[in-house]
Parts: sequence; C-alpha cells; structure tokens
Amino acid sequence: MIVLVGFMGAGKTTVGQLVADKLGVRFLDSDHVIEERTGRRIPDIFTAAGEPGFRELEHQVVAGLLAGSPAVLALGGGAAAYPATRSLLASAGTDVVFLRVGFSSALDRVGGDTGRPMLARPDIADVFAARQEIYSSVATLTVDTDGRSPEEAAADILALTRQ
Repeated sequence: MIVLVGFMGAGKTTVGQLVADKLGVRFLDSDHVIEERTGRRIPDIFTAAGEPGFRELEHQVVAGLLAGSPAVLALGGGAAAYPATRSLLASAGTDVVFLRVGFSSALDRVGGDTGRPMLARPDIADVFAARQEIYSSVATLTVDTDGRSPEEAAADILALTRQ
C-alpha cells in the first residue's frame, strides 16, 4: 500500500494513477470512495455534517481501505489533519508520500473548481501553511511536484518506496 497525501492540486490523483498502473494495483481516491458509498458529493456531506462529521466518516473509510488489498490510495487534502487518521497513518506500516506543491501552483491547478469547498475559505493560505507541517509529520517520503511532470513524480515514488 502506498498512501499519497498533500494539498489539493498536488497531483495525488494523476500521480497516484500512474504509480498504480506501474505496480499493477488499484488506484483509490478516498473522496471518490466516500461519494460512492454514501451516494452524496463531498460538498453536500460537509454542508450536512460539518467538517468534524465528514472527517470521522473519512477516517472510517480510510481505515477500511488501509486494511484492504494492495493499492495506491490518495487521501483528501484534509484527511491527515484529523488526529485519528494521523495516528492511523503512523501505525499502518505503509509508505506515506507527501506530494509537495507550492501554494500558487496548487491554486493554478484547481482554481475555479466549484466542487472544492476549501477554495471558498478566506483563510486558505493559512490552511495551506498549517497542512504542510501535518503532511511532513506523517510522510515517510516527500516528492516535489512543482515544475515537474506527473511521470517524473511517479518515477520518484516508484524508485523510493518499499513496494
């Protein structure tokens, strides 16, 4: 199992799919799994349950996925900020890759995506800064994605992980 963490726009989905294809395993995106299982979009879950309710649901889904068959798993940008999920990642014994992206690059990549409730936050720069420390704390490997192709980032992950 390889877990990808990072801010929105870091390339978790694109890079994750490339890595999974090379390894011949499934690619899973925790946000997509949550939407499939609940039949609801992430912004709707946020609205109905608030962030704490969403994070608990997300934690349960991530725990189940980590206990499943080998895969490359991309976590939502805020998943590692939830203490129980952070603890789970620390004890999972798996590679946790922080795909590091600069703030400007992240916004350039996802700007205008109305399906991302975080983009509407006035303190988005502060959230970005705080999450960088969180991602670093759970990561066993960091791969920069600024100015690099998804293929280059995927090659780094394949070369440096224990798969």
